[in-house]
Amino acid sequence: MTTGTTFIRSPAARQAVAEPVLPDDVRWMHHTSNLLFALAGVLLAAMALLWWVRQPVFALRSIRIDGDMTRNSVATIRVNALPQLRGNFFSTDLQADQRAFESVPWVRHAVVQRVWPDRLAVRLEEHRAVAVWIRPDSNDRLVNTQGEVFEANVGDVEDDNLPELEGPEGSSVAMLDMLARLQALFVRREWHIDALRLSSRLSWRVEFDNGAAIELGRGSDDEVIARTRRFIATVGQVPQPYRRPIEYADLRHRDGYALRLQGVTTTPPPGTDNRH
Repeated sequence: MTTGTTFIRSPAARQAVAEPVLPDDVRWMHHTSNLLFALAGVLLAAMALLWWVRQPVFALRSIRIDGDMTRNSVATIRVNALPQLRGNFFSTDLQADQRAFESVPWVRHAVVQRVWPDRLAVRLEEHRAVAVWIRPDSNDRLVNTQGEVFEANVGDVEDDNLPELEGPEGSSVAMLDMLARLQALFVRREWHIDALRLSSRLSWRVEFDNGAAIELGRGSDDEVIARTRRFIATVGQVPQPYRRPIEYADLRHRDGYALRLQGVTTTPPPGTDNRH
């Protein structure tokens, strides 16, 4: 009787025997070809997408404009901004579009959004002029409620009583804040500020609609305000013979201030002093 051992291979083992192992270089070529085919597919899809988004159906056909339009009409905004717009619904650069609308006179800020499938929606915020920025070497500009200096035709402002601000470049925000603080003090005397000036040495000077001028001097804002408060509180103590409108005051003295009154000579009578 003949005996023997029988071997039964599993399916996986039979497949391993049936399929030869490929060399490394062949396997790398196989992977590389698959990758190239995938990249070609992506490239073709991208080209198809690019062709699709450039179709005339996506050309910008309408622009809706709302928000502040006190200084500009829709027509003037379109004339100034539209020639600067580029591309269609998909390709237009919204930041460049924003700059185009903000280049329109009196426009402070613009928000530009896409509206499917062929429109832009634009919301505008205009400058609100509160002062004139004086530039001795060039044309005057305007200051808005945020203290920003902007280019616009000063003649377009209906309010002829806007105060003037004159100071170093970059000081407009601080000057507008000082203007508000000073005007709140001088309103008690019914004086309206016509001009506020800040010298290159950071010395303050204020001028009023009645022709008076006051040198406020240097120091921190709080120091200048405190000095102004003392002046307002004591200027009414001028002796009776000198109760006349103030023409000029100099608050830069350490222990007081000097006054020049309208119609009063600079030499006081004996025993009288006009320094406080």
